[in-house]
Parts: sequence; structure tokens; C-alpha cells
Amino acid sequence: MKLGFYGGTFDPIHNGHLILAREAVETLGLDRLFFIPNNLSPHKTGSQPAPGDLRAEMIRAAIENEPRFDLEEMELNRPGISYTIDTVVELRERFGPKPTFYYLVGEDNVASLSSWRRIDELQHLVTFVVLCRSEHNTPFPYITLTRRIDISATEIRKRIANGLSIRYLVPDKVHDLMIRNSIYR
Repeated sequence: MKLGFYGGTFDPIHNGHLILAREAVETLGLDRLFFIPNNLSPHKTGSQPAPGDLRAEMIRAAIENEPRFDLEEMELNRPGISYTIDTVVELRERFGPKPTFYYLVGEDNVASLSSWRRIDELQHLVTFVVLCRSEHNTPFPYITLTRRIDISATEIRKRIANGLSIRYLVPDKVHDLMIRNSIYR
């Protein structure tokens, strides 16, 4: 069995996340891919994301009808900063040693991987997969999946704050949740 784990803030989840997730499932032959929204990112301590329950609801709406996509809320249910190693150790306890674990990271996170908590142990527990969406062709020592997608959560939040459309950047149901909850205004 091959399991993929896609961690991040997902503030908000957008079509770029979903396209890259689909690419990972198809290219790596994943049986399931779990989106794992963090409670607080150790790399984004200066900013407060949208409430975790709302980010989880947006993910749930975005992945509905995707049989190999799942939402895993363990980091949202853990207080404080979310560390990937804690999550992966817990997932190993749940799934056992047999499945191959792939951990998806954006190319913007590769430079800081060496500073991740217990990175040496983490690298023995998962195979990192770098999701590239830019025009840079930097070689990485990890499996790399590339799709040229110029969508970012930061851009989406700015567009909403400025009263601009985000149509086609997020799934319609995610857009509806943002409007209904007056998020990012």
C-alpha cells in the first residue's frame, strides 16, 4: 500500500493544491492521499491562519467525490505548533510499518527541510516528494513532481481583502464557504 500525506496550512485550499495532489496520486500510484491541515506552522509563527475547523471544512468541500483523497485532522486536534515528525510517528502507529509513506512538500519548503524537527528520523519514515509549480528547475534530491500553476493562498487572501474575484482559483464550494463565513475580508 502507498499512502501520501500532504501537510500545510491550506489557508485556503485552492485548485493548485488539488491539481498537484491529483498528479501525486496518479504519478506515484497512491492508494490514498491525506490532506493534513496544521494547527500552527513552525515556519509561519508570525501569522494566524483562519480557524482550523473552517480550514478543515473547506478541505472537506474541496475533496468531496474524490475517492482517494481524505482529510486527516490530527494536527488541528493537537494544541500548539504542528510538527511533521509527531504526525508521521502517530500515522506509523495507526498504519503499521508496511505501507510506503510519501510526504508531499512544496518547493518553497525544501530549503528549510534541514531545520525540521528530527529530520533525520523523519527521512527514514517517509519518502519526500517535492511539488514544484514555478518556472525554476532547481534539482532536488527527492522525487519531484512539476506542474506550472501560478496560484497561491497568499494571492487568494489578498484578492479577497481587496474585493477582487477568486473565481477559478478555488473550487466553487470552497468559495461559497469563504463568502458565507466572511473569511479573509
